[in-house]
Amino acid sequence: MLTVNPSERLTYRRITAQDRDFLFDIDQDEEVMRYLTGGRKTTRKEVDEVFIPRIESFNNEEKGWGLWQASLSTGNRAAIGWILARPLGFFTGNPQPDNLELGWRFRRQSWGKGYATEAAKAVLDSLRQAGCPQFSAIALEDNHGSINIMQKLGMQYQRTERYTDAIFDEDVVVYSTHPVNA
Repeated sequence: MLTVNPSERLTYRRITAQDRDFLFDIDQDEEVMRYLTGGRKTTRKEVDEVFIPRIESFNNEEKGWGLWQASLSTGNRAAIGWILARPLGFFTGNPQPDNLELGWRFRRQSWGKGYATEAAKAVLDSLRQAGCPQFSAIALEDNHGSINIMQKLGMQYQRTERYTDAIFDEDVVVYSTHPVNA
């Protein structure tokens, strides 16, 4: 089973269905949800009937795929966010198991402190050591905060494309750790 070692300020553990309250709570901030749902908060029903089944569908403990909760390693040790790791395009019908998509969602009070970058780098480094050759991330073009994290991870802009799955249908920018053949 793949694990993610603690980083300078954070510890990590896999998220399971037992974390439904945490997943719900983090989605109750309109700013956190701004580039995901236009600011609409996630309902408990959506967490239980949509989000958790989606997580469980790509969860793979051996490969490290899933959601990784990031918690402060000192003080109150609060869970402040999560990092997604799954094959790029997993829900589009064209998954790329050798190109893992990284994503993140963090409580607003933790923004601007480098936590998301630190956590994404820790997950990326663990997955790279386990043999994953490439990483990508997607965001809406106006999501400058996420794009900044992508660039800090060494990702470069590859293309703009339409990303469509059962719950998301938007034009996104794709950044990757090295050029991907389009």
